[in-house]
Amino acid sequence: MSPARPVVLVTGAAKRIGAAISRHLHAAGCDLALHYRHSAGEMQALVDALEAERPGSTLALQADLADTAALPGLIERTAAHFGRLDGLVNNASTFYATPLGTITEAQWDELFASNAKAPLFLAQAAAPHLRAARGAIVNILDIYAERPLAELAAYAGSKAALTALTKALALSLAPEVRVNGIAPGAVIWPETGKSVDDIRHIIDRTPLGRAGSPDEIADAVQWLLFQAGFMTGEVLRLDGGRCLTL
Repeated sequence: MSPARPVVLVTGAAKRIGAAISRHLHAAGCDLALHYRHSAGEMQALVDALEAERPGSTLALQADLADTAALPGLIERTAAHFGRLDGLVNNASTFYATPLGTITEAQWDELFASNAKAPLFLAQAAAPHLRAARGAIVNILDIYAERPLAELAAYAGSKAALTALTKALALSLAPEVRVNGIAPGAVIWPETGKSVDDIRHIIDRTPLGRAGSPDEIADAVQWLLFQAGFMTGEVLRLDGGRCLTL
């Protein structure tokens, strides 16, 4: 990935970890296609801030990733606008608990659509462009894919599927395209559902004694995209050691 301004598509880019990844890659000199679903206000604020730093460096793309037919268009619009595609960061994710006995087929479909199906079909559509650029894909996974909690059966299953897809895509796209994943632990707390006691319990069971930061995830994404030239099919755990205590 040698151009002065490589082009990266980031899904779920409007807020939280996605926004941190976007700001970090932009500061590193990337031009960005920024996907969002509902967060139009947050996306406009992000685009305005990045464009103020470097005009013409962003493209906002609205889509529901559950609409598989729309996914190739995200890739083609990016390539048409910037003339190339060097990286894909599959960050967008749906997360909520599904205790056994309450799981519905609609929940299963929703979780798998954004967490596994969309990353696969985006990678498939992006493959010709990424091969031409000798680019890279980074999938944002979760430590629960390997160490699931009982109430997260469907979510953990979807992230486990993405973990397997990361390895399969690494084989399918080699040697031109590298594919790796990042499995964060506690970084940003869910907007609902975590009490102070829940948070304290998680921190107490994390060997490094703290939550991670979005910027630490963004650092790892940048490294996997641009510096990890001899790494593919791997998953980096960025969890403060929490997998050791789950």
